[in-house]
Amino acid sequence: MPVQTEAKEQKVVVFSLNQKEYALDVQHVVSIEKMQHFTRVPHVPNYIKGVINLRGVIIPIIDLRTRFQVEAAEYNQNTRIIIVSMADKEVGLIVDEANDVMNIDMDTIESQPDVIGTERQNYIAGVVKIQDRLLILLKLEKILNFQED
Repeated sequence: MPVQTEAKEQKVVVFSLNQKEYALDVQHVVSIEKMQHFTRVPHVPNYIKGVINLRGVIIPIIDLRTRFQVEAAEYNQNTRIIIVSMADKEVGLIVDEANDVMNIDMDTIESQPDVIGTERQNYIAGVVKIQDRLLILLKLEKILNFQED
């Protein structure tokens, strides 16, 4: 009788930022919203753009381009806010575009290359090659850890 190995897959939300594709574990994603007006908050780091009222819940909004120290871009009809939840906190992440939801084989995740570019390496959990696409898997806990800045 052959031994059956269970395929380990992870479902991710794929989004683009500065013409690169990134992925977040779908278990942390609450919703994907169209860009909306946010209220600025004084005396916060520059990557925290403000807060929104989403269905009665006040949610802080982080611009991932600013967080990753990537050149700013105008918000447009493709800009999305990915609402994520971690440790009982909900935060919105502004991204250029939300592209896809897909399953990735955990065995295909490679460790991050030594040179990533402008993103801080500690934000990156690994990379996945799927056909002609390269997805950068992000560590949400590092993106939301504001004490390290």
